[in-house]
Amino acid sequence: MVGAISSSSKYLGAKMLDKVDFDNSRVLVELGPGTGVFTQLIIDKMSADSILLVFELNDHFFEQLTKRFNDPRVHLIHDTAENIQEYLDKHNLHKADVIISSLPLAVFPRDLRNRLLTASHDALKENGTYVQFQYSLQSWKNLERTFRKVSIGFTMLNLPPAFVYTCLKKS
Repeated sequence: MVGAISSSSKYLGAKMLDKVDFDNSRVLVELGPGTGVFTQLIIDKMSADSILLVFELNDHFFEQLTKRFNDPRVHLIHDTAENIQEYLDKHNLHKADVIISSLPLAVFPRDLRNRLLTASHDALKENGTYVQFQYSLQSWKNLERTFRKVSIGFTMLNLPPAFVYTCLKKS
């Protein structure tokens, strides 16, 4: 469930959100926020009329998040990211503009990884953006099979250094 040896750095956070169009994104989803490092950055950048659905399966992290975030635009969800569409529909949002993922895809079994990526792809609006960080290039092929376009960034200023994939939904 946890793929990091330390909290993500502000540099990784900046790289993760660098290509997110916050001016035109009203429905945002975060997968696997852990302690909420990126969550706070997203909240700081999102508009007053945006909604953020945050999926955290880990009991300890979910409890921390509920104590830390009390913003009416943020909906904390204690469930698997495979159920994104269910919660989008429940909140009458239907499709996400952006999905930001910190899920450790490389350590998941192949079938779970494929289900998560498919659920993410399907929950995005047309030309929606999926942003994912990983500590290796192992997930690149899976992302290329799932999304129309995949670009890769990198930051050394994180422990360990990390790759950031920015993906666009296939039409």
